[in-house]
Amino acid sequence: MANETLRAVRGMNDILPNEIGTWQHFEAMVRAWLTSYGYRELRTPILEQTALFKRAIGEVTDIVEKEMYTFVDELNGESLTLRPEGTASCVRAVIEHNLVYDGGKRLWYQGPMFRHERPQTGRYRQFHQIGVEAMGFAGPDTDIEHLLMTARLWRLLGIADAVTLEINSLGGAESRTRHRAKLIAYFEAHQEQLDEDAKRRLYSNPLRILDTKNPALRDLVEAAPRLMDELDDAARAHFDAVCAGLETAGIAYRINPRLVRGLDYYNYTVFEWVTDRLGAQGTVCAGGRFDSLIEQLGGKPAPACGFAMGIERLLALMTELGQTGAVDGPDCYLVNVGEAATRMAQTVAETLRDGGLSVVLHSGGGSFKSQMKKADASAARYAIILGDDEVAAGEVNLKALRGMAWGDTQQQRVTLPVAVDLIKQGVINGNL
Repeated sequence: MANETLRAVRGMNDILPNEIGTWQHFEAMVRAWLTSYGYRELRTPILEQTALFKRAIGEVTDIVEKEMYTFVDELNGESLTLRPEGTASCVRAVIEHNLVYDGGKRLWYQGPMFRHERPQTGRYRQFHQIGVEAMGFAGPDTDIEHLLMTARLWRLLGIADAVTLEINSLGGAESRTRHRAKLIAYFEAHQEQLDEDAKRRLYSNPLRILDTKNPALRDLVEAAPRLMDELDDAARAHFDAVCAGLETAGIAYRINPRLVRGLDYYNYTVFEWVTDRLGAQGTVCAGGRFDSLIEQLGGKPAPACGFAMGIERLLALMTELGQTGAVDGPDCYLVNVGEAATRMAQTVAETLRDGGLSVVLHSGGGSFKSQMKKADASAARYAIILGDDEVAAGEVNLKALRGMAWGDTQQQRVTLPVAVDLIKQGVINGNL
């Protein structure tokens, strides 16, 4: 056993160097997109008190009942949980630091989440999300902004034609109370058709039966009383305003009366962006309004809404559509051959970096030919070639690796400051 090869925990994956460029490309686009809407980043711990998620998500949910990684801290006996989603942590931080005392806040976060699920394509035990939350904003305007935001992101990522929007309204507390009573009566009358999971939820959380994945219950669920029919005037007006905003913006949508989401804190608008390109794991982004959660977790009442997107699923969809984007290499690769060149290579590399360039310095020796092969494989735009003759002359050979850079000239011998200027001009002008 001592010599047994250790592997990553099942469902928790390494992101390797040849993959990370795609992640960084995606994250840079997302950061610029969020900044353009005035959202600011918030970072929270991956460990929280278990009570936070039980109170926020709901005791009778799949996440709390089956999927959380929970353990007792041996030092103080405290029950802790690896965060299964980000909204509860974000709300906890907003309350703890009194962030909405002076008005609404637009916040976002990213990082790993953890759920003990059966690993499969698009579903992992450690997965990564980007979450967006608007705290302290009432009315349908922010709901509409979130839907327009996500639609813009899909266009930026090149996946707009592969995702569709589904929306619903869960109404307010009174609407859900009326609907709950009708649901219980309906499912009681068809109790012999319910599976064990639905029977267990019949009295504790009947709304969750509508979200069943059991195909045998599909017809029964389809004929169940609809929450949409119980909406009061305020909830109906809110939902109608959201739909009108989408229509004004030209965003296509489908009303899905069975869309309830898997978290208990939602009210009014809920939505999912779904795709048919990823098999069973079709939801790439989901969210809605959760106006009571801040008060529920001990803060002063304040409206809120938000959404989260799964990074792995979005990257899988982008890959499926050929939209991962170019993975940039360094500006230059420094080839050095000869005793004097090897001694000077570090100094030259630092000078290039002082000039604002990214540089990979070849190390470990090797022939000129082998070093040039590695320069090309690095995806660098240029090779800086330093030999003993160049050192003696105070110059370098600058070679464009991605096409002609200076008219018909692909390589020229210049001083180091000139090389820096030429590389910068090439990077800026795209003369690669």
